[in-house]
Amino acid sequence: MDDADIQIARDAVERAHGAFTAMLDVSDEQISSFFRTFADLLADDGVWLAIADANASDVDRAKQAGRTTGRLVATEPMRASMIEGLLGWEKSPSRRGEVIERREQDTWTIERRRAPLGVVAFVFEGRPNVFADGVGVLRGGNTSVMRIGSDALGTAEAIEANALAPALHAAGLPDGAVTLVRSPSHGVAQALFTIPLVRLAVARGSGETVRLLGAIAAQHGIPASLHGTGGAWMYLAEDAPLGTVSNAMLHSFDRKVCNTLNTVVINARQAHELVPVAFGALIQANAKVHVANGSQHEIASHFMSRVDVIPVEDLRREWEWDTAPEISLVIAADDDEAIDLINTYSPRFVASIITADPERFERFYARVDAPYVSNAFTRWVDGQWAWDRPELGLSNWERGRILGRSAILSGDDVFTVRDVFIDNTGEASQSR
Repeated sequence: MDDADIQIARDAVERAHGAFTAMLDVSDEQISSFFRTFADLLADDGVWLAIADANASDVDRAKQAGRTTGRLVATEPMRASMIEGLLGWEKSPSRRGEVIERREQDTWTIERRRAPLGVVAFVFEGRPNVFADGVGVLRGGNTSVMRIGSDALGTAEAIEANALAPALHAAGLPDGAVTLVRSPSHGVAQALFTIPLVRLAVARGSGETVRLLGAIAAQHGIPASLHGTGGAWMYLAEDAPLGTVSNAMLHSFDRKVCNTLNTVVINARQAHELVPVAFGALIQANAKVHVANGSQHEIASHFMSRVDVIPVEDLRREWEWDTAPEISLVIAADDDEAIDLINTYSPRFVASIITADPERFERFYARVDAPYVSNAFTRWVDGQWAWDRPELGLSNWERGRILGRSAILSGDDVFTVRDVFIDNTGEASQSR
């Protein structure tokens, strides 16, 4: 990052900090009105046409640069999801000032209250919908600064000009409550996570870029929620119901996002039944399969023509794809070896065990090192789907496990706690 990058980032954060101070005088109804108006504008076909035109230009540039565009296209389902999320925040109750705990004596009271956190800085990948997700922090009285991936910057600018800014103005929210950083520079993204006025840094994307941003935030003492370590793992246990296996797998790689199934572990004792069922789902999805060295001996020869053999170390790899899924597959001797493989090679993110035994599931849950655990498909890990609250990001399981006070980080998870002592009579004892 250079001096120009630092100045751009500093200006954006200072603007958002000024808005945060002004948010103290904004009513909860004004915030609800903002979400409602933002949603209504996105639902307006004329407004959406302007956004779609800008998005088409973004998609064309990305294609010319040789990048995948599956998550960049502003589709009608994406539009509907953005609107749904905003209306969800409009309906959600405000928890600003909520009393979490109270201790009362005859003459005094101590309260623990929720309070706004401050400026939340987002660095998003090139996906238009995340721009709507990030405004959720306003529900709790916070403000946001957003730097979106260069591929989607034009779309974000169109959303801001045609929907976001008018909604902020109509609701009477302060200028800078949501600030879009108009720079494609990676240096600006890095600089955002160095400024002390940022109270929470959220990075969504993948790979080394997100890890670098997290390291920068940590170096500057800024808590971070990192959304970049993706790729879900699924273990087909010895007692896995065959119908459940196919259903869970097919619904775990319908599209490539962070919670998409990346690696399948199959119990060796039932490999003769489980492998054909797993490959049936993989063939149906036209998936490319990578088998860990040593596991190929459990794969029937007529399936081997569809796979390549990779070193066991390559189980760490998250496959990036746009249309046809890519999956790693490995055989485990038993539950313990499967859990060990997940804890050693997975990103410790989403872990599913397909089993009919509740005790086996609970043992798996207790031992697997992952924040999201299921006995079904992996794609349930989405805040808007799972908890009916738009997702800002995910708690940073690897660096600090209490950040979001839940695994899925939503807008109302972004708060701090303040304690208050109240002398109820004016004569309470002032000594301990």
